[in-house]
Amino acid sequence: MDEKVATAPAGEFVLFQSADGRVRLECRFESDTLWLSQAAMSALYQITPQAITQHIKAVYAEGELAQSSTCKDYLQVQTEGAREISRQIRHYNLSVILSVGYRVRSARGTQFRQWATQTLQEYVIKGFVMDDVRLKNPPVGQSVVPDYFDEMLERIRDIRASERRVYLRIKDIFAMAADYQPSDKDTARFFQAIQNKLHYACTGLTAAEIIAQRADASQPDMGLTSFKYDNVRKTDITIAKNYLREDEIDQLNRIISMWLDYAEDQTKRRQQIFLKSWQDKLEQFLNFNELDILQGAGKTSKKDADEKACQQYEQFAEQRRRLKEAEGAKSNIEALRAIAQKKD
Repeated sequence: MDEKVATAPAGEFVLFQSADGRVRLECRFESDTLWLSQAAMSALYQITPQAITQHIKAVYAEGELAQSSTCKDYLQVQTEGAREISRQIRHYNLSVILSVGYRVRSARGTQFRQWATQTLQEYVIKGFVMDDVRLKNPPVGQSVVPDYFDEMLERIRDIRASERRVYLRIKDIFAMAADYQPSDKDTARFFQAIQNKLHYACTGLTAAEIIAQRADASQPDMGLTSFKYDNVRKTDITIAKNYLREDEIDQLNRIISMWLDYAEDQTKRRQQIFLKSWQDKLEQFLNFNELDILQGAGKTSKKDADEKACQQYEQFAEQRRRLKEAEGAKSNIEALRAIAQKKD
């Protein structure tokens, strides 16, 4: 027997109906996925092992999943008579377990699909799904079950600190000022001032200065560290946050989240605040957190920064186009050579 074969990571997959009548699923496992044998899946979905085998074969035959990455052998201790025997048993990961759940015809399979439908429906409607019970009851003590709560908070902070989210929230807060007069220009100027102070507190640069200094056609991805699609597009290059390093993004997200909480608290307490007061309060907030405070509007205007970024993008896009053409030509040559070799 191969001594290198490991035992399967501990875990369980539980389907049940909660008191409110909703079907719930709970997974508890040590690693990033769960591994179950065919016998365990048979017990889970309450059908025969032979039926599980047929469903797994269909999953692979239809190309739904790759067998090489979704199954492996683990040692499993079985009692046979009076002896305990260790055998290599084929196990399948969570992807296979879920795929089989969509195929089985049993009461438990129906229960699984009810859970999957209500979960997918909530995601499609709201854009997110949360397991409140699991998040409120984290692993404790010596538990090896991973806790993803901190990752969730980090992602929420990043979403909350996105430029559009911040702009809309600041616009709502701005509207609570006693001397507020609706004007998109006033809102844009106020947002730009707030944005610059927040970026400066994290990087020592205003939003415009970040774009002007870091947009560089000679750098990979033009100096951007994040962008919306698979490659850099023109819509990405005028957003300062797209040029920030990971540590800068983390600090910016935290500062924005704290300041929005503070500003929202001020508005909910119905404090009478004037427009100028919001910038003063932001500076007080930054000073309390021992962060650098921007004096003035910075050395570079947004217009100049955007123009420089666009110039760099034109160079970058041309370089990228030439590279793709060269790669395409090389690929064509290799294909022709392969055809020629076959003829020979």
